[in-house]
Amino acid sequence: MSEQTSIPADPELDPTASYATDQSVVRRLSGLLRASAGVKTVYAPATGQPIATVPVSSPDDVVAAVRSARRTQQSWRSVPLAERAAILLRYHDLVLDHRHELVDLVIRESGKARKQAFEEVAHVAMTARYYGRKAAEFLEPQRKLGMFPILTRAEQRFVPKGVVGIISPWNYPLSMAMADGIPAVLAGNTVVHKPDSQTPLTALRAIELLYDAGLPREAWQPVNGDGPTVGGAIIQNTDYICFTGSTRTGRLVAQQAGERLIGCSLELGGKNPMLVLRDADIHRAAEGSVRACFSSAGQLCVSMERLYVADQVYDAFVTAFVDRVKKLRLSAGTGWDVDMGSLISKAQLETVTRHVEDARAKGAVVLAGGKARPDLGPLFYEPTVLSGVTPEMECFDNETFGPVVSIYRFSDEAEAIQRANEGEYGLNASVWTRDGKRGRAVAAQLVAGTVNVNEAYGATFGSIDTPMGGMRSSGLGRRQGAEGIRRYVDPQAIATQRVLPIAASHGLSDETYAELITGALRVLKKLGRP
Repeated sequence: MSEQTSIPADPELDPTASYATDQSVVRRLSGLLRASAGVKTVYAPATGQPIATVPVSSPDDVVAAVRSARRTQQSWRSVPLAERAAILLRYHDLVLDHRHELVDLVIRESGKARKQAFEEVAHVAMTARYYGRKAAEFLEPQRKLGMFPILTRAEQRFVPKGVVGIISPWNYPLSMAMADGIPAVLAGNTVVHKPDSQTPLTALRAIELLYDAGLPREAWQPVNGDGPTVGGAIIQNTDYICFTGSTRTGRLVAQQAGERLIGCSLELGGKNPMLVLRDADIHRAAEGSVRACFSSAGQLCVSMERLYVADQVYDAFVTAFVDRVKKLRLSAGTGWDVDMGSLISKAQLETVTRHVEDARAKGAVVLAGGKARPDLGPLFYEPTVLSGVTPEMECFDNETFGPVVSIYRFSDEAEAIQRANEGEYGLNASVWTRDGKRGRAVAAQLVAGTVNVNEAYGATFGSIDTPMGGMRSSGLGRRQGAEGIRRYVDPQAIATQRVLPIAASHGLSDETYAELITGALRVLKKLGRP
């Protein structure tokens, strides 16, 4: 029997109601779009109520946006790097200054709890500051070793791709909308961006603040509409694609990009495992697991859906974990006292319900949760913990992307690592132990683009200097770190030869020249030259 606490939403205390439904704000944000294909109503998932009517773009609007962005890119790339970086540092401050407004929009459009919505604000600000400060290190021309000391000067430059197409998801409507585009424009590209049509207002307000920071409007142009139509037009017209979404759609994006011989980076699905080792701090691990599994109602690419717990601590951990899960506070409210909000759509609710009912019918035990909560809102589902999940159950190796986690016992650590590595995905993982060195050793054996020790996802997600992305079917490429900005440039080598050509000259025969080169190469090796 579930004991989750429900907190009634109080419209009088809802700070998003006035902002997100203010029609003058909606009109202003809608005016940022290139859109001529009608309108679409955006609904608040937590309540089912309409938020706004937003214009929809056509493929022709995308073509016009790309054409404009391509013209602007020629001048934008010539803006000194320090000036481009200064825009990002101003943006950092604007995002923090407008944090309450942005959080309110995230809550309104996505249905998530306030504490998780704030994570998005912090992540965008950190991303802007990081790249604003590290721009020169990543993008200034670099001297390289020439073929011959003194005689050959070699350098590497970084040439922007051109127009970057960004297709961002609904689950992190602020963070994923902006974090990928920030390094793209810093690198001298321009952006044509399709935020998810379920959450366009958050992205539009964040883009508007970027304009306020000094970015030319043509350098980041938003469009709105469905994936196949508007997203497809972006893929067919831009010079590089950045996509975050499902693995199924990611494969289609990669195929279309491949046909055009353009690059792409893809953050896709996951069935992320957590390992609780025999020496883990039980209460710390239980608290961290709650955040790991149920932040943003489990609608987080890097959230945990599989918990592997050592025999020695299994019973104590399960008791502590389930007790915390049952005490989670669910609500459509917008205060800091809400622990978990709503799912985003009827489709997500149907997937969660199907996975739980299939597991229950085939013998799994529901330790907590296990049912929808229409009394709280049309798309609420209780945070759910399952035991006894077996391979024939749909939730065993298919991503649920909702508040459902399966818990498994293990006796052998090597076996646990093997089980954690099973399946097609490799996005995120987590290890809990009192011994950090041991935890890192286990982490190094896990097939995942990011692994957090004694944390679920925040340590890697918030460490902007480290790359973040998936292995196997969880994606291609990386956001964050040097990799996160250099995906948007092509390295160009420029070498200048002095005094002597790299060829026989001054009367030398080709044979004599070859012998001289052989001797020179031997000398360079003795001198320790690479």
